[in-house]
Amino acid sequence: MSVARSILDGREREILLLLPDGVALLDAANTIRWANPRLVEWCTTPDVEGRDFYAAIGGPQVLGSDPCPFRAALAGGRMTSATLRVGDNRYLHVIAEPTAIEGVPYVLATARDVTEDILEQQKRAAIHRAGQTLADLAPDELADMSVEERIELLKSNILHYSKDLLKFDVVEIRLLDQQTGRLEPLLAEGMEPEAQSRVLYALPQDNGVTGYVAATGKSYLCADTTKDPLYLEGCKGAKSSLTVPLVLHDEVIGTFNVESPFNPGAPRAGFTDTDLQFLEIFSRDVAVALNTLELLVAEKASTAAESVEAIHGAVALPVDRILSDAVSVMERYIGHDHDVVERLQRILRNARDIKQVIQKVGEKMTPTAAHAQLRQGERRSTLGGRRILVVDADDQVRAAAHSLLERYGCIVETARDGTEACRLVRASGDEGYDVIIADIRLPDMSGYDLFVRLQEILDQVPLVLMTGFGYDPGHSIVKARQAGIELVLFKPFRIDQLLDTVERAVAGTKPCVAKPS
Repeated sequence: MSVARSILDGREREILLLLPDGVALLDAANTIRWANPRLVEWCTTPDVEGRDFYAAIGGPQVLGSDPCPFRAALAGGRMTSATLRVGDNRYLHVIAEPTAIEGVPYVLATARDVTEDILEQQKRAAIHRAGQTLADLAPDELADMSVEERIELLKSNILHYSKDLLKFDVVEIRLLDQQTGRLEPLLAEGMEPEAQSRVLYALPQDNGVTGYVAATGKSYLCADTTKDPLYLEGCKGAKSSLTVPLVLHDEVIGTFNVESPFNPGAPRAGFTDTDLQFLEIFSRDVAVALNTLELLVAEKASTAAESVEAIHGAVALPVDRILSDAVSVMERYIGHDHDVVERLQRILRNARDIKQVIQKVGEKMTPTAAHAQLRQGERRSTLGGRRILVVDADDQVRAAAHSLLERYGCIVETARDGTEACRLVRASGDEGYDVIIADIRLPDMSGYDLFVRLQEILDQVPLVLMTGFGYDPGHSIVKARQAGIELVLFKPFRIDQLLDTVERAVAGTKPCVAKPS
């Protein structure tokens, strides 16, 4: 009879036999003197008494710094523990407690199967590592990649880890447009085409699980798609779905949805709470990666826009001078030399095209991918394509007019005095100008005098006068208002005041073209 059997009787022995954990009594040489049925199940042979503990359970690897918890327990006279890896996929957590029977030292070893916990921890760590590498590139790699290529790399990595690590075969990510509330598709794998193109908003009703999650910021486990009122079909025959919010700095920026496809050869098992936890862990890193990417896009877009604006600002006034000089020369030859006039008109067209070409090149340089759009919402629809003539002797005022108004889609030309302005108006042809903004004090005439001169050229004069507060020595504003000119800008004005004034000037009007000469 073994040592354990000689000292264990009745209820104590019955408890040890029924324990879900493995229990063994070991001597100082790690030899098993007794083991309960659970531990025997984990051993390579049912005859374990008299065998070395490690050999009996298949030669495990001891994880940790202590090579043998049993010897450490006996040597230190205290309870120790260790995790043992048995084979490729089983982990046992062993607690060794020193004891003595009739003066002889023994170790009471209790083992618990922690395979599921260990594998879950490893998977969590692997998911986090994968998430951190989603958009991680060395500087030299980044330098060789366009924004579009990096977007595709990120999408590819997300799908790779979703499938190979998380075992999710059907994936959909949508990004939230903060201005419209619309959930724009970023990537989809395994989804039905109609589901991919479905228009969804961040609303808790009538927008499926995805809209609900985006609106509430709460994860959602749809255990049975056939019974869930929120579910909208994404994958044909899906049993269940998981949807989590993509959250950055406590703000929902999108949604991450996965679905369990129907497999004819396997039972239709649905997702579990553990699957949901894995997806939540991964989604946190996905949100960070998407934000990093969007910052990159915004940075490149801003840099491109600033470069284009700098180039455009450098050539704007010189081009205006070319226009003015060409118009001045052209007026001398009108009616005298048709060939010279045609050449000068071609110069005018080419000079105007220069600025348009710069703007178009700038649009191509500016990245438009990844749902982040440069200056989103900054344009005013009523100003796009409007032709504006600004008349002022100050170079800074004319340059600012280009910078501010062209940012909102206007086509701007400038003149230094009233004479140049009249020439440009006469040479504007059928296009004309939607608005003429002029200082009340020009080098060669007052603002009111310019208005009178323009009346000789135009049927309707779309004039806006500019002045400093209280400065109007020639009473141009009073005279202009008596003549029907109501719009006045007082310097210095804010950009919104300028835009509002121009919008009021163009509201319900057509470009004013010069009268036939």
